[in-house]
Amino acid sequence: MTVAEVDDLNWLEAALTPTSDPSWVLEDEGYDPTREAGIEARFAIGNGFLGVRGSRSVSRGPAWASYQHNLSWASWPRTYIAGLFDIPNTEPPVPALVPGPDWLRVRIRIDGQLALIRSGVLVSHHRYLDMRRGLLLTEWRQQLGSRLLHIRTLRFVSQADRALCGQLLQLSVEGSPAEIQLEACFESLTSALEYVHSGPDVALWRTVQTGMTLGVASAAALRLDGQELPADEPTSLDRRWKWTSRPGQAATLLRMVAFVRSDARDISAADAARAASDRAQQAGWRCVLADHEQAWSNRWMASDVEITGDKQAQAALRFAIYHLISAANPEDGRVSVGARALTGDAYLGHVFWDTEIYLLPFYTMTWPEAARALLLYRYHTLPGARAKAARMGFRGAFYAWESADTGEETTPEKIIDPLGRVIEVLCGKQEWHIASDVAYAVWQYWQVTEDDTFMLDAGAEIVLEVARFWASCVVEEGDGKFHIRGIIGPDEYHEHIDDNAFTNEMARWTLQRADELIAEVKRRWPDRWQNLAQRLDLGDEEIARWRDVARRLVVLADQRTGLIEQFEGYSMLEEIDLAQYEGRIVPMDVVLGRERTQRSKVIKQADVVALLALLPERFQRRVIEDNFSYYQSRCGHGSSLSHAMHGVVAARLGKTQAALKHFRETAAIDLGTNLTPSAGGIRIAAQGGLWQLAILGFAGLSFTDDGLRLQPALPAQWRVMTFRTSWRGRRLHFHIQQDPCVVTVLLEEGDPMMMRIDGQERSLAMGSSEQFEWQAPAATGTAEPAAVTRSSALG
Repeated sequence: MTVAEVDDLNWLEAALTPTSDPSWVLEDEGYDPTREAGIEARFAIGNGFLGVRGSRSVSRGPAWASYQHNLSWASWPRTYIAGLFDIPNTEPPVPALVPGPDWLRVRIRIDGQLALIRSGVLVSHHRYLDMRRGLLLTEWRQQLGSRLLHIRTLRFVSQADRALCGQLLQLSVEGSPAEIQLEACFESLTSALEYVHSGPDVALWRTVQTGMTLGVASAAALRLDGQELPADEPTSLDRRWKWTSRPGQAATLLRMVAFVRSDARDISAADAARAASDRAQQAGWRCVLADHEQAWSNRWMASDVEITGDKQAQAALRFAIYHLISAANPEDGRVSVGARALTGDAYLGHVFWDTEIYLLPFYTMTWPEAARALLLYRYHTLPGARAKAARMGFRGAFYAWESADTGEETTPEKIIDPLGRVIEVLCGKQEWHIASDVAYAVWQYWQVTEDDTFMLDAGAEIVLEVARFWASCVVEEGDGKFHIRGIIGPDEYHEHIDDNAFTNEMARWTLQRADELIAEVKRRWPDRWQNLAQRLDLGDEEIARWRDVARRLVVLADQRTGLIEQFEGYSMLEEIDLAQYEGRIVPMDVVLGRERTQRSKVIKQADVVALLALLPERFQRRVIEDNFSYYQSRCGHGSSLSHAMHGVVAARLGKTQAALKHFRETAAIDLGTNLTPSAGGIRIAAQGGLWQLAILGFAGLSFTDDGLRLQPALPAQWRVMTFRTSWRGRRLHFHIQQDPCVVTVLLEEGDPMMMRIDGQERSLAMGSSEQFEWQAPAATGTAEPAAVTRSSALG
């Protein structure tokens, strides 16, 4: 055996072996077809442009059948391409993310018999999601008569060059010699993609309705005994090899595939895919994989959270951060992250408020380039938001509740429930808070990054157009106050409601931030203000109305108790003791029925509590405590978004054990024993919420105009917590420990800044660290006293 062959074997063994530290590896052992679809979502890999579910590449049903019939097959193989939408021939015609060709499929025949997991005896089957390296590894042993089939695989989608993805498969057959045939092929999943062009190692597909194109290029080789084995009659993308096996012999398949999406109807996407493939071949498989792993190492350096003393929490946070990194693409400002990211079919790839409220804090504070790209998506979809507002008789920008590639409203108007009833879907028409959710994310990004270029070029227009929307849709009534009528708040159990506290206060906040933004732009960039005001036709009279609306917009509250009424009339609804329904396995609206739920105080998810989480500085601690206590007991947590918000507020109030319970409930959403709900994809907002609970809740991180503040409230089990964050061009490292309670802060990069921890304030200089003592937080906000009247805001 030559030195080169030994080197190849050593490299292969290292590549196919998962990271030794188990806290970085998610493992699944065995094979159960009833669990397969959920496992595939959990073990998905992605880079924000491509997302690939963790389906087995060998021995599974036809890819097209799994797409058309879903539950007809255990496996749902998918490769998603961000932004590749088409409008299927369905009613209603709702845009959907289109899966690309299945590039991982491998067929193996032994003496003419197809190797299947249901044939012979399954000896072992392991899947490893190596989160540190961004890889999916598998190992499968199958007894087929007198022979033992052993297959190990590796796959990745490059974090360094997002067009590229790679597949490595090592195959050996122990026992008597056999005729082996291996076919590495492509299969189209859907009739939404038309095959329009092919050439050597390249092909082009086009979506039927939207006319988007997808170029795919592939380079595959099979090595046997240190030599490359020629393929039999290669076609455009498929390859087939035949050989006679012998004991101790291993064959290795290396396949590199490039995907390129384009809005052009020509063959430019195919040319670009070929160029990406050529680039990869010139670099070499090992180099492409090494660059990918280094890119993942860089991302983990910026965003990892380490927990000492709670292995379960550590695993949950690593899983959450892994999927958050996998979901975003800082290089494309025309796509966003859908509700299931690029891990499943559920919600058709549509973008919700989840992105801005649950995901953006992670990206803003650990990966600002990705946050910027996600906000640019909202800027590029402003025309759709303006069109929606105009259709409803309003001005400004009213963002789609469900958004695809254009920003037009894609929420279906009606659905059929499990009982066959036609149900009107009102979210697209009545969940108005989405407008402020977007503005909130824009403002938070600006405050954390000081990215003035983004704010002047895109962010300001978003915030001002959302403020314009709110000023145009409020209703001034005889009580001298402004009201917002006929809406839905975050609690979607209650429709057609008036003066939802979350919606109204977020609207007020947006109007106030717009006024602040105008003053800042006028002061610092007067020429840019003149241009923007002229382009938006925005004058002093309209701005004065915004101030008036902000001043007189209603948020309901009890003058005696300070209790915020979730919406007008909520206090008169039926009380339901949720404790009597402990252990239920279905949401409360299923238990009570839709009509009774709407007549009750049962809440689907955090609503007033979400307001306390997003704007804590606007409320006194007593108001936060009383409202949290009141509403948490009435929340049925019928959404994957709910527990995290409750956990953030609980942690800020020092209720660490309650917060930890919410943490574990959030983690169990996609890491629990019930895999069925995950089949449609990872609930990516829950993963973002888990990070927020850890960093904004337990670590108590917040920011002010001149620096950062930390108010730790670690659970007793968390002996040490470390993490990094970015802040206005700086990078900081935090080390929080208990017994003794000490925080060590290191400014790794950037200019000097102020840091406040538990009432202590110090200046940080680059390269030096400061230590602070800490105790359980005594307060969550320092804003002016909250008003307690029916006609004004609580802060």
